[in-house]
Amino acid sequence: MNDLAIVNAKKIEALLGDFRPKVGLILGSGLGSLVERIQVIARISYHDCEGLFTSTVIGHKGEFVFGFLDKVPVMCMNGRVHLYEGATPLQLLTPIRMMKALGCVSLLLTNSSGSLRSDWLPGTMVLIKDQLNFTGISILAGPNQEQYGPRFVSMENAYDSILRSHVHQSAKALNLELKDGVYCGVMGPQYETPTEIKMYGQLGGEMVGMSTVHEVIAARHAGLKVVGLTLITNLGAGLSENKVNHQEVIEMAALAGGKLAGLLQHVFEHHGAALAS
Repeated sequence: MNDLAIVNAKKIEALLGDFRPKVGLILGSGLGSLVERIQVIARISYHDCEGLFTSTVIGHKGEFVFGFLDKVPVMCMNGRVHLYEGATPLQLLTPIRMMKALGCVSLLLTNSSGSLRSDWLPGTMVLIKDQLNFTGISILAGPNQEQYGPRFVSMENAYDSILRSHVHQSAKALNLELKDGVYCGVMGPQYETPTEIKMYGQLGGEMVGMSTVHEVIAARHAGLKVVGLTLITNLGAGLSENKVNHQEVIEMAALAGGKLAGLLQHVFEHHGAALAS
């Protein structure tokens, strides 16, 4: 396995004792409230792991949180890293591979995104059904790490259909509206122009953001099942008179993030076995 992933995993194993996570979590901008629902076993800063990039974006704390959500052992990446911050592809790959090395079998991630549809307003929750990678790169480029996965990785069913059905069951039980949509990942850090927003929508995207696609590629390469949820925090440029800004993203995520956290709590309570197997 990747040296950094193994070095960090062994260090963490020594701190965790018999605890081993089964589900990895990555939380998006302003969506860290789910951490408050974890029965925490340990917190480990990215600074304390070798070769990891430390989050620089407001709303991303930069720590691993280990513990239980309901009865499911989890490893939460409380604050993701992005290529636009200066992180290298290896620094995005390593945390996912650490999850695999520590025992995770699935990855659940959230993000805050701009809407590419005028009828999907801020506060809308979307279950990701597929993705478009418009970042211009693949983090799997370069020598393949055969110990994780094959040279050529299928991205069919990238977002696991069975896990998605469980999330929909939870949304129905809670009487929450949950859309299905295609996530368009871009490099950033600049927000999109009105013409880019129009183009991404015409090509099949329904929400756009600066994360997620590479994490999903890394997870699928490592054999992890993936489920992803988006919180719409703003309308894309040209779909609203308001100019897009990061403060708006953080404020809307804080306002509506509790609803998303409640949905995920229900998923872990009622469908945790599916996530962990």
